[in-house]
Amino acid sequence: MGFRENLKSELFYSGMLVKELAAKTGVKKHTLDNYLSIRGRMPAADVAVRIAQALGVTVEYLITGCEPQEAHFPARLLPEIKKIVRIAEQLKPCHRKIALSLVASLKKHEDGAEPAHE
Repeated sequence: MGFRENLKSELFYSGMLVKELAAKTGVKKHTLDNYLSIRGRMPAADVAVRIAQALGVTVEYLITGCEPQEAHFPARLLPEIKKIVRIAEQLKPCHRKIALSLVASLKKHEDGAEPAHE
């Protein structure tokens, strides 16, 4: 995947709207829409850095879809989370979307679940 696809994916994953990204980065919404369009172009390096920072990813990830090896797993991630990520990376993109939906659904259920009474 390229910049456009990775940017779309990260916007979806973060739940952020394009106008929110524009506000966080200082990049005009129209410019971001151009990056997201089918004939979109690559942003300048400084703009890519601001976009990546706002989305919590690296510029390398936005461009290539891969994280640098040393940044692959932040030290703060639990081992089982790292294992989930490793497995998810091996899935086809359509199956990763299903897995993401499942995890999001589980989290939503957990957040809305009433505490168990003892």
